[in-house]
Amino acid sequence: MANPPNGIVAYGIDTHASESQPTPSLRTWSAATQAIHADDHLNRIEDVAPPVHVATTFRYHDDPDQLIPSTDLSASLSDRHIYSRHTAPTTTRLEALLTPLLLAPPLTYSSGLSALHAAYVFLRPRRIAITAGYHGAHAVLKLHCRLTGATLLPLSCPAEDLHPGDVVHLETPLNPTGEALSIRHYAEKAHSRGAYLLVDSTFAPPGLQEPFRWGADVVMHSGTKYLGGHSDMLCGVLATRNKEWYKGLAEERAVLGSVMGGLEGWLGVRSVRTLEVRVRRQSENAGRLVGWLDKLLRGQDTGEREGEVIAGVVASVQHASLQHKDMAWLAEQMPNGFGPVFAISMRSERLARRLPSKLELFHHATSLGGVESLIEWRTMSDTTVDTRLLRVSVGVESWEDLRDDLMRGFTALWEEEKAAGEVVREKGT
Repeated sequence: MANPPNGIVAYGIDTHASESQPTPSLRTWSAATQAIHADDHLNRIEDVAPPVHVATTFRYHDDPDQLIPSTDLSASLSDRHIYSRHTAPTTTRLEALLTPLLLAPPLTYSSGLSALHAAYVFLRPRRIAITAGYHGAHAVLKLHCRLTGATLLPLSCPAEDLHPGDVVHLETPLNPTGEALSIRHYAEKAHSRGAYLLVDSTFAPPGLQEPFRWGADVVMHSGTKYLGGHSDMLCGVLATRNKEWYKGLAEERAVLGSVMGGLEGWLGVRSVRTLEVRVRRQSENAGRLVGWLDKLLRGQDTGEREGEVIAGVVASVQHASLQHKDMAWLAEQMPNGFGPVFAISMRSERLARRLPSKLELFHHATSLGGVESLIEWRTMSDTTVDTRLLRVSVGVESWEDLRDDLMRGFTALWEEEKAAGEVVREKGT
């Protein structure tokens, strides 16, 4: 692993100066254990489940000798809350849980886009290299360019087009297809020119991908998705190993005001406890569904009728697990699974529009990452994609039940198309 550029420091748990530190054993625990116990040092009450803190302001110490002025930047972020636009008990606990999982100290925000906006306000790049992906990220960058005069470059631009302080914006896996890009490749490209690599790892949460291991300078998550995992909270996360950047982002977050509320922070703590078991199950389910569809499309499955049905209505399936030529680096980057999101392209817009209505177990809705499976005719929320594309976010249900539900939906469409074709032939005779 190459040394990170530009003053990036080695990760350490002690980034948060605090009177109560995590136990040294934390480093030896697995991610599943860390997700349960990484905030134990912040537990000041007898409750096993942490309470919801709704206070916006907090009393100062009664002892005048214990008062620490705001100019003392060594003051603890976790022991002395002052005002919830700066820090609060529940969001601090969430950040404590995320620290060992992300391998860097994080800051939480009110949404994924607010976190991304905060990153670009802080970094102030003149040029940003980016490819297609989440349309919301492109909307944020459009605003940034209008305010600052920055320009956008294609992700495939020559390295020579980048300059010190520029940003390579890498979303991997990509929205909405679930296909992956090499973090190491783009880290080397950015760092060769003194630029920074920002990785949006929303589609591959902790347990599936560790962007800092491959050279990321900043990692962003829309915590609304897998960190939340229950479709009931908005959250954004930025993490960096650069102590000065972390300090600057924390100060600017208080000014931007884009902090999580107390309830959302509590929901985040609840959710991260089960992150590993949820994401592993979701990713395994997605891999099995993608493998099943791919075999049928390539005529390698023994089910002749199933193959005929699938080939009649489905044009293609996209997912990182199908990037066979990239496995040399991809299996290293995502050793525990290739993500719970994939895309299905139907043979017509009509079929894509109608498939969600034929399904029982997949909710037709936008977003992703929840325990329930979702399917979205993507053009409902993203005008940039092919109108035949459906994005699938796989939940924790039985994959066989999900497979059977999809098969029933495909069969219903195939029979309708077949009947319509027969009607057309009858009219033409």
